[in-house]
Amino acid sequence: MLPLSILDLVPVREGQTPAEALPTALDLARHAEKWGYRRFWVAEHHNMVGIASAATSVVIGYLAGGTSTIRVGSGGIMLPNHAPLIIAEQFGTLESLYPGRIDLGLGRAPGTDQLAMQAMRRDPMSAERFPEDVQELRALLGPVQPGQRIRAVPGADLKVPLWILGSSLYGAQVAAYFGLPYAFASHFAPDALLDALHQYRTRFQPSEQCETSYAMPCVNVVVADTDAEAKRLFTSLQQRFVGMVRNQRGLLQPAIDDIETYWTPAEKAHAMRMLSCSFVGSPDTVRAEMQRFIERTGSDELMVSAAIFDHDARLRSYELLASIGQELEPAGRAASSVS
Repeated sequence: MLPLSILDLVPVREGQTPAEALPTALDLARHAEKWGYRRFWVAEHHNMVGIASAATSVVIGYLAGGTSTIRVGSGGIMLPNHAPLIIAEQFGTLESLYPGRIDLGLGRAPGTDQLAMQAMRRDPMSAERFPEDVQELRALLGPVQPGQRIRAVPGADLKVPLWILGSSLYGAQVAAYFGLPYAFASHFAPDALLDALHQYRTRFQPSEQCETSYAMPCVNVVVADTDAEAKRLFTSLQQRFVGMVRNQRGLLQPAIDDIETYWTPAEKAHAMRMLSCSFVGSPDTVRAEMQRFIERTGSDELMVSAAIFDHDARLRSYELLASIGQELEPAGRAASSVS
């Protein structure tokens, strides 16, 4: 059985406020825990009215406090936006409150636009220091060294598991160099997926955290009782991606009956290229497509995202997917393990 995890962007739906989106995310996390998902991650995005997880560490604490066993983490923290010491202290605090349940996924992108970067007072060149910042953060969460003058309190010696997130070959190389598990953002940037996984596995150097490589692509999954209903639910995500093409990032929209009347041929081609790692349909349809993806990528774990407008339909999709997960088989490559 292949482990399944969830990436939830804490979407703010049309007609909803962020104050309503956060309890909805907690409700999903509680169901995910009951259904056997391994992780529940949220991501750092700024200046986006349709995403309520900007204060990512705070949201993780809220979700972990409302659940009992599922791992909760970041998919990810955009490290160029923060000093490593601050993140070590935040996640050291989370690990102290919820021991053995916190993941720290790290990304290099700003998670926002140029105006918001200026508002955060961040240096645009800070992304160039990403490997050095990862190394500093790992040291701050590791054992205190003789003569060490700067400590994360709490954080030191807690060894919060680090992940590297990426959508290009760069992140794969960083993850391989540090011997860390790797999550690839194929749910919106699938083009480099296979090349990145190849780079990661061939360059991987064992570390104290990981003896072998461990890859977790993220994909979009929408499951319903019929193919037709799943395709209709999927139109909310399709509209969101058309909004990206139009530079109109808004609230998550309700599903529509005919997506073809919503987009132009050029917009459709662009959006569906970005959404090519999406599995939409009935349980039988999705099971077959996901198994082929696992065989093609050699995934050790899959992270799934489902931007479905109706919360009950989203819960139903994840419930059906949990049952599908019981039947998914790992690829032929040697299985790896990670907390």
